[in-house]
Amino acid sequence: MLENLKNYKVILASNSPRRRELLSGLGIDYEVKVLPDISEVYPDSLRGEEIPMYIAREKAEAYRSVMRPDELIITADTIVYIGGEVLGKPVDEADAYRMLHVLSGRSHHVITGVCLTSQEKQKTFSSVTEVMFDTLSDEEIDFYVRTFKPFDKAGSYGVQEWIGFIGVKGLKGSFYNIMGLPVQRLYQELKLW
Repeated sequence: MLENLKNYKVILASNSPRRRELLSGLGIDYEVKVLPDISEVYPDSLRGEEIPMYIAREKAEAYRSVMRPDELIITADTIVYIGGEVLGKPVDEADAYRMLHVLSGRSHHVITGVCLTSQEKQKTFSSVTEVMFDTLSDEEIDFYVRTFKPFDKAGSYGVQEWIGFIGVKGLKGSFYNIMGLPVQRLYQELKLW
């Protein structure tokens, strides 16, 4: 599959173990390369899907100067978006509690921006999944934060963890997008590369 990629060395530019697991599921040979200290700051004027697409492009641009001619770089960024507010990775335990209280009993959108970059071209796309959360008790939130320490996850939760099992009562869109990489859409885009 994806014979069109045989002339490329695919690079996943991400520290995320979930993105590695998901990309591996596509059966693609790839390497992980991560540059330190890439900014995830974006202009205040951006909204919704624009935000993670902008950050994914900025991450890709950081690799331009070290990119080899045969490389295809995959960069991504995921946000949780609710009521016009971006819930990124929590800065501390209190922030994780706050975010989970905001999500409790409400629907939100998980948006992942993905950027495919080679020396010849670049393609950026996004995937949006609506997630409906049940009402969470203080005790459930406390248990999750203390036990799973979701400090590396947008919105302070991993859908594949306990909180997803007990809290997510429905979704519209890609489940894998919530984990950080919309692999079905990525596969379709790679087929066209």
